[in-house]
Amino acid sequence: MIDDTSASLKVSVVVPAYNSGTHIERLVDSLVRQSMPPTQFEAIFVDDGSTDDTPARLDALAAAHPHFRVLHIDNSGWPSRPRNVGVAHARGEYVVFVDDDDWLGDEALDRMYGIGATHGADVVIGRMAGHGGRGVPRELFRKNRFDATVANAPLIDSLTCHKMFRRAFLDEHELRFPEQWPRRLEDHRMVVRAYLLSKRTCVLSDYTCYHHSRRDDGGNVTADQLDPGEYYAALREALDIVDAHVEPGPLRDRLYRRWLRHQMLDRLRGRRLLEAPQAWVGQVAAEVRDIIRERFGPGVAAGLPPMYRVLAHLAEQDRLADVRRLAEWEQALRAAALVERHALAGTTLTLTVAAWLESDGRPVAAGRTGDRDLLVLPVENVPAELRDVTEALVQGRVDVVARRQGTGDEVFLPVTSTVERVVGPDGTAHAVHRATVTVDYRTVNAGRTAGMWRLKARVTSLARTQDVRLPLLVRCATDGAPPRVVDETAFLTRLRQAVRRRVPAGLRALPALRGRRG
Repeated sequence: MIDDTSASLKVSVVVPAYNSGTHIERLVDSLVRQSMPPTQFEAIFVDDGSTDDTPARLDALAAAHPHFRVLHIDNSGWPSRPRNVGVAHARGEYVVFVDDDDWLGDEALDRMYGIGATHGADVVIGRMAGHGGRGVPRELFRKNRFDATVANAPLIDSLTCHKMFRRAFLDEHELRFPEQWPRRLEDHRMVVRAYLLSKRTCVLSDYTCYHHSRRDDGGNVTADQLDPGEYYAALREALDIVDAHVEPGPLRDRLYRRWLRHQMLDRLRGRRLLEAPQAWVGQVAAEVRDIIRERFGPGVAAGLPPMYRVLAHLAEQDRLADVRRLAEWEQALRAAALVERHALAGTTLTLTVAAWLESDGRPVAAGRTGDRDLLVLPVENVPAELRDVTEALVQGRVDVVARRQGTGDEVFLPVTSTVERVVGPDGTAHAVHRATVTVDYRTVNAGRTAGMWRLKARVTSLARTQDVRLPLLVRCATDGAPPRVVDETAFLTRLRQAVRRRVPAGLRALPALRGRRG
């Protein structure tokens, strides 16, 4: 029987740990720094049979911090059981799941609990930041959402378990992580069911609560290469959960589309396919083919952007050689962007960014056939309706994102977007997207502006979304202080000119003094 006398505990943080080493220190430091008083939350570390010094390290932490608890279990080989054990021992009103190599923002528990308690939420999702190349959902965090559902918000983009759940809600619906085979996508199966059962889900977007890390040593629990049979068996179970709660129709198709795009087709694209073992690719392609044929009606792929529609068609037709040709062509595609103008007046920043999709330095174009723009591809026998980009050509966009160096906080700056369909001398067409930003920088990140911010263009065109680094940095000495814009292009130009004035002409040609890409 679990002692549940600590009714005043607001939050239980559950952390599965296995051979964590020093990687856990950032998480521990972030828990110690929480603005929520230590009397109001607990951290439960569940050691999954570690073979290094992790058990002793955790026990020492628990001895030093009364609100830290450690549970030791036999090795299960996967985070599901440690998380479930943590929930069984949790005493907080809400439960937050955190991986041992990630960490929390200093005010994360306070802010997430505050929203959950205020709105009576079953699920609270805090804004995420990725580090070391770790991707995080972004569209979900454009704004705060206090009654989000899978129908009115892109919740389906965020299926990891690193969220806050009301403990009574987890118990009422017996929401736990699957411990039996298949183990993969355990987050998806638990979280999508939670979304569909939740009476209220809130999204906190104006504060970075969760920091996802990709470890350099590849030591994340799920970093090993997946087994296609197990992985897609788990995906089918996630689809079964959707089927049990959502009637056939546009919403179900849209939810299905998430897995078709990210867990299926993305594994058959570009470098990801070309660098994988051929036998493994063949297994993945066979699983993708079978799921499309068995589970997805025509409305699922029809809602995809054009290049995904083409890839889904090739995969469903078992045309693996053409899938590879498409991947080789797509690998050369790049988003490009330039700052056409920028100005700073007091604390108001104004800039205009132009962006497009290119291959080998040339914009990706579509040929005109009748009244339609058709994408020119390196594969034949693809129906024209799948290559039709007449609307998609002008439906992309460019966003401007400010990312704070050091913390990884990311903020979408307000933009006014336009797109221009440009016809080249050969009659082909391509799109140029523009975004104009006008923002009082004191309002960025809810006024928490101190630090150095890198500006990036996030270009979405023809089913690709890619960040392009802009040559602008915004520096704020303190919160709310007038910003200073650093134009790296102008700085480098001045630096080169200074070098030319100071270095003898005969030395300027030495390779060490020439500019280099990147």
